Amino acid sequence: MKKIVVTFFALLLAGCASFNGKDLVPGKSTAADAETMMGTPDQRLKLVNGDSALYFSRLPYGRAMYVVTVGPDGLMKSMEQRMEYATFKKVVANTSTKKDVSELLGPPGKQGRFDRQRRDWWEYRYRLSPDYRVVWIQFSDDGVVREMYDMLDPDEERKKDGKGNFN
Repeated sequence: MKKIVVTFFALLLAGCASFNGKDLVPGKSTAADAETMMGTPDQRLKLVNGDSALYFSRLPYGRAMYVVTVGPDGLMKSMEQRMEYATFKKVVANTSTKKDVSELLGPPGKQGRFDRQRRDWWEYRYRLSPDYRVVWIQFSDDGVVREMYDMLDPDEERKKDGKGNFN
């Protein structure tokens, strides 16, 4: 029994070690390596320059979206974590589209519709230390971003005591 428990925890730790793909090497690692380390991508996009982008989401409860860019030769060019304040700043109301947002941020952690406003919404959670934040992006029926809200995550705020400490 002890051997089974030790093996289980060793496998668990090995899986967690590559959760963010930190062992992938640009110019050497392949798309298959990324999938072996990080799991099945939540989204795959062919980019206009011939590259492919693989999106590995940790949403809705995690706060990361890892994007691995792979060249036509199958080798990894780069990997970046897209749930960052600077990335969200690239979304422009009345200009950006669902396609733009999907390519920039990846699939949303949650999505829904405001029927009365005739708008779809997508949700992304991220961390801007020391705060946990959530971004909601609203799209009109023509697929254009109309509004974007970036605020403290109300779920995380409810967990705090009156002094800003988590309960």
